[in-house]
Amino acid sequence: MSLADLNKIALAMVAPGKGILAADESSGTIKNRFDAIGVESTDDNRRDYRELMFRSKDAMSKYISGVILYEETLYQKAKDGTPLVKVIEQAGSIPGIKVDKGVKPQPYCQGEVVTDGLDGLGERLAEYRKLGARFAKWRAVYDIGQGIPSYANIRANGHALARYAALCQVNDIVPIVEPEVLMDGSHDIDTCAMVTEFVLKEVFQELYYQKVPLEGIVLKPNMIVPGKKSSKKASVQEVAEKTVKVLKACVPGAVPGIAFLSGGQSDEDATAHLDAMNKIGNLPWPLTFSYGRALQHAVQQSWKGKTENVAAAQRAFSHRAEMNSLAALGKWKKELEKVA
Repeated sequence: MSLADLNKIALAMVAPGKGILAADESSGTIKNRFDAIGVESTDDNRRDYRELMFRSKDAMSKYISGVILYEETLYQKAKDGTPLVKVIEQAGSIPGIKVDKGVKPQPYCQGEVVTDGLDGLGERLAEYRKLGARFAKWRAVYDIGQGIPSYANIRANGHALARYAALCQVNDIVPIVEPEVLMDGSHDIDTCAMVTEFVLKEVFQELYYQKVPLEGIVLKPNMIVPGKKSSKKASVQEVAEKTVKVLKACVPGAVPGIAFLSGGQSDEDATAHLDAMNKIGNLPWPLTFSYGRALQHAVQQSWKGKTENVAAAQRAFSHRAEMNSLAALGKWKKELEKVA
């Protein structure tokens, strides 16, 4: 695949009014979410839950450009025997795959973690592509606390992200580059901005060192928000303005697009912040969504593991997808949330 082909896929992932469904929860994470709604985390239940979203044809075809899958789902078949990858393709979306192996403690960096999974990644990517994946995702996480993140941690995670991105591209897969500054903690919004700028500058430096063509990636960053325990809250407009300011200072215009993670924000906050950024305008790249919990929380609450609730769950998914689609166009209004 040429860089032009990678760029074509990247642009399709951030097409106007469309965003990415992050359905790549690990076995442990989805078990926690199923526990919260009283559903056992079995192979069949995980399949049925994800299938109900992929079968939401209106939502998928209108608002969802791609789906990030957990490895298990890449191999699963729907109840009727159709591979779930094919269900996604038939809905007009692009299948993708989470390829990192989670985090592990970084030596000599107390309280900090680095993402694992580079060993054997090239071979895995080749297999994933045969199964239908056309893009991948690798997540690095950075905690804000006393003396952290350290430069050692920022550099180690940036280096791993860049090596992953290069391996993806040579295997004809578009890499989603996801450096997430976590919103846990009591830091204020300006501290988040400062750390995120440091992280992004290092990530793009490492991408340059690894000779990764930026035209063939999608960036998935955090928004600039205060920590959950911060006493200083931030308005929607402040979050939007500070996020756009940091991105303009760090992200080259060659990047095809930016798809934000929701990072623990409420459903409506994630939508409102994205909308306010797009209303600012004059942006060098499209800004859209790559949400997991912020797209799925209402779906899980509606479904609760019951077949008779599938239609209601699909309506909840369609509504959240539509709201975020409008936000990606700068056309969302709070009143529309009450129309669901």
